[in-house]
Amino acid sequence: MLKRYNRLLVAVHVTADLLAGALAFVVAYVVRFESGFFATPLGQPPFREYLPVLPFVAALVPLAFQIQGLYRLRRGRTRVDDFFAVLVGSVLAVIAGVSGTLYFRTYYLPEDLKQAGMFAVSQLAWALFLGFNVFFTFLSREIVRDLFKRRWRAGRGLRRVLIVGAGDLGRMVADRLLEHDDLGLRLIGFVDEQASVDSIGYRGLPLLGTVGDAPEVAVREAIDIIYVALPLEEHVKMLGVVEFASRECIDVHVVPDLLQFIALRARLEDLDGLPLISINDVPLRGMNSVVKRAVDVVLSLGVLGVAAMPLMVIAWTIRRSSPGPAFYTQERMGLDGKAFKVYKFRSMHQGAEEASGPVWARDNDPRTTPVGRWLRRHDLDELPQFWNVLKGDMSIVGPRPERPFFVEQFKYRIPQYMLRHKVKSGITGWAQVNGWRGNTSLEKRIEFDLYYIENWSLRLDFKIMWLTVLKGLHRAA
Repeated sequence: MLKRYNRLLVAVHVTADLLAGALAFVVAYVVRFESGFFATPLGQPPFREYLPVLPFVAALVPLAFQIQGLYRLRRGRTRVDDFFAVLVGSVLAVIAGVSGTLYFRTYYLPEDLKQAGMFAVSQLAWALFLGFNVFFTFLSREIVRDLFKRRWRAGRGLRRVLIVGAGDLGRMVADRLLEHDDLGLRLIGFVDEQASVDSIGYRGLPLLGTVGDAPEVAVREAIDIIYVALPLEEHVKMLGVVEFASRECIDVHVVPDLLQFIALRARLEDLDGLPLISINDVPLRGMNSVVKRAVDVVLSLGVLGVAAMPLMVIAWTIRRSSPGPAFYTQERMGLDGKAFKVYKFRSMHQGAEEASGPVWARDNDPRTTPVGRWLRRHDLDELPQFWNVLKGDMSIVGPRPERPFFVEQFKYRIPQYMLRHKVKSGITGWAQVNGWRGNTSLEKRIEFDLYYIENWSLRLDFKIMWLTVLKGLHRAA
């Protein structure tokens, strides 16, 4: 049912995004050439020259949004997240639109039409399209969301849900469904063997009976959907529920009890008709990893180019302030547990760990130099790591890399610690922008790292970069 509903919602959003993209392109043309706000030194091209580009641009919008994951159900997504996804998706659509039209004009358009300006879309028109597309598509998604919620608040189209099993698994199902109030589902309650000794439910949802009472409860409460969320040792009880539901045309969804095994996203795969559950799958594979790598290369080249002079000034200051080299290398553990050398500006006295051995740095560490203390306060000692990014050892965004000495300790002490090495380490990360940096709780840091790995998107990367810049400016102030 969720898949059917999601297909319906996706179809509505895709249609709205197509129309919004087409409208944004038309409005961009009107504002650019007919509003009088901008000069037209090369003259005004007739709209019929822009018309052939319109379907191409409109189709690019939902394609870019699909890459951004805007058509997937995602836990905890806010309007701010939607805005960033729409913005990044629109940027991708503009880049593809500019590239596509230039390619067509260069290789396929007859010379007389090239000279007439056909398919030479104004750069300012593209910039206006970007702004209008973000506005129209974000507005359309708000309208669609509001229309569905109004429909469900009126009681139309709601599906009534019963959860079989009130343990940890059943409560997790309830949490997910309650977090997605845009699904059109109304949770009625649970049935569980616990009901034979008490009737305390969860989050206001009552225990309506035992598992054996499920048929009676389903008929009495006019249930449309049943979620079976029983622990492994009680799966034999599932057969009676499935048999009853099939007689009454009630949709049944079985939630496998793999909580003790699954730490990241699980994916259903097919082996010649045999269903398999892939445990600990990560979204950063294939084309996603190519896109992330391309962003890393472009941004790291930009940062290293722009910051070349400040980097030299910092290196000169470090050399002048204390004996020793300006740069410092240290072994860290990265993707798939492979070690690499991370580059940093030296912030401590040379040979700071010769007597103590590997120890964590702390606030007001006596081993730091005055210049190093200032660099660490503003995270400027991390700037050389953009060279690690360019080399491919790291990414701009990801879990912070740790030293192998500490990894060997943490992987036995902290459950799921090594899963953070499923992706490249980063200069900044989701844990860091949420305050879990330095000498803070490792458990919370791992929790945020795993959330990032499971929910990766280009939009989330840009959000983390933006938050990193904001926090850096706040510290500088």
